[in-house]
Amino acid sequence: MAATNGNGTGNGAPLVVFDFDKTIVDCDSDNWVVDALGATRRFDDLLRHLPWNHAIDAMMGELHSDGKTAEDIRGSLRTAPLSPHVAAAIKAAYALGCELRVLSDANAFFIDTILAHHGLAAYFSGTDTNPAHVDAAGRLRIRPYHDFGAAGHGCTLPTCPPNMCKGKVMERILRQEEEEEEEEAVSAAAGTEKRRRRRRAVVYLGDGRGDYCPSLKLREGDYVMPRAGHPVCDLIAASPPAAAVRGWAGFEDLARVLLGIVDGEIARAAAAAEEEDAGAGAGVGVGAVVVVPADCRAPRQEALMPQAVRVPN
Repeated sequence: MAATNGNGTGNGAPLVVFDFDKTIVDCDSDNWVVDALGATRRFDDLLRHLPWNHAIDAMMGELHSDGKTAEDIRGSLRTAPLSPHVAAAIKAAYALGCELRVLSDANAFFIDTILAHHGLAAYFSGTDTNPAHVDAAGRLRIRPYHDFGAAGHGCTLPTCPPNMCKGKVMERILRQEEEEEEEEAVSAAAGTEKRRRRRRAVVYLGDGRGDYCPSLKLREGDYVMPRAGHPVCDLIAASPPAAAVRGWAGFEDLARVLLGIVDGEIARAAAAAEEEDAGAGAGVGVGAVVVVPADCRAPRQEALMPQAVRVPN
């Protein structure tokens, strides 16, 4: 899973994985479309009988029957709020050497439309979300990421919806990272590489209940960035993950915290490389020469996890 920005620096910049709704865009994209197209009450009725993923697919069918086209849906998505601070943070992290991914319980049609509209699609190396396509009749179909079978996705955590366990996806991402590290170790041992790549950190940003499971899969040296005042904060406060917690309260804050983490990780990697080049017996550890920027440090628990008003995932 090599970074796609082409700089080839291997500079220690982390892999950054974004949730989408209320993290990249400041709304729930499903609700945004339904409200914009005047179907709020009908969608609420569907939710009384169907799981969310099935309900949004059924809602797209009803809108199609009403004469709404895929272009009408795209038009509503283009008005979804996306902060310029988020766009700037995405571009800056990419420029610094980060690989960027999306891991979301929205759907591919909504995410692709919004990212393309804001000129951000090319900054992401991949998206894991519920698949979607426009069928031959022009009706948008939205399918679950994991099948609603008897076995389901196999996760017992009650915060994961039946159509998608983000923790399972995060496990796959981390396995791919480990496989690349092993390949590079073999290359280094064979003398085809000067230095084995230091394990890059993974940063995960999210807001909802479904973002708790992938946070638990992260390791020491990784980071989780929960949005303050949203459901994932309560879950993390009750049972923190192994990863360092760096909260954010708004989109300007998101940019500041994320880029602080990126700068800190690049500085750590540079110090480690200098020490390796100088020889391991210098007697000065990486931790002694690297000062983590203030915006990388964990805020006080009460500042990070205010008493939140419960909002939908």
